[in-house]
Amino acid sequence: MDSLAAAPGTGPNTSPLPVLRQARARATFAGLPSDRTVVMGILNVTPDSFSDGGDYATADTAIAAGLRMYYAGADIIDVGGESTRPGADEVPEDLEQERVLPVVAALAKAGALVSVDTRRATTAAKAIEAGAAIINDVSGLALTDEMISLVAETGVHYVLMHSRGDSKSMDGLAAYGDVVEEVIAEMKALRDRLRAGGVKDEQIIVDPGLGFSKNGEQNWELVKHIDRFTEFGHPVLVAASRKRFIGELLTTAGKAAPPKLRDAGTAAITVLSAAAGAWGVRVHDVAANLDAVKVAARAKA
Repeated sequence: MDSLAAAPGTGPNTSPLPVLRQARARATFAGLPSDRTVVMGILNVTPDSFSDGGDYATADTAIAAGLRMYYAGADIIDVGGESTRPGADEVPEDLEQERVLPVVAALAKAGALVSVDTRRATTAAKAIEAGAAIINDVSGLALTDEMISLVAETGVHYVLMHSRGDSKSMDGLAAYGDVVEEVIAEMKALRDRLRAGGVKDEQIIVDPGLGFSKNGEQNWELVKHIDRFTEFGHPVLVAASRKRFIGELLTTAGKAAPPKLRDAGTAAITVLSAAAGAWGVRVHDVAANLDAVKVAARAKA
């Protein structure tokens, strides 16, 4: 265990709470590895996320989980307070902020590079004040002018993800003639809005939005063409971890594999993404996917 914290419930510290012993220099975007694909750990402070909903539904359990990811080697920890699974209900802003801000602050204090997973400029602004350095926004075509202004004014890095509609409507909007070409075209239009609003190219990270307004076959088509997204000239983030299209492939007795049994399939996509030039992968199982990107980097060396 890293010396920054005592393990919950062990040793002389028998409290179930994570205890930060000492702050250290905060990690920076510029300090991320350049010789391999970056690993972003997923930390959902929610009761209803599709894979780990309820696992880390309090600040204390989320901080402890985030520290474990950090010690396991996560390059970035992505903290979210609202489930974006299909059909999920919208969460009030004040509740989203109550969930994420203490976690962002604690992990940033511990030295982690923290991303905030939010659609709302108000939540993003408060998370930046708490120490977040990246905004991971799933708004897609619903990108707001307020978010663009915030990114331009603060200079933080911004994940531009493709999606259509919201959690309630996105499954009904997965209609494409050529999913790769249409996703690229829609993302380029969003990038033009960011540029027009004063966001610099070096701030932008692109994410094709696997699972968001795409069906199973469309997701696989995007995975097959990750290299096309590197043509944007921006870092490419791939977020396939434990998603439904992996479970639909990995069936047993006709039943899709449950989310927590999709990690091996996720790691396979991580290797394929790294080989295609992806800058980062967003994953639940940090240790396994860190091994995967290291192997992929060595194979390309």
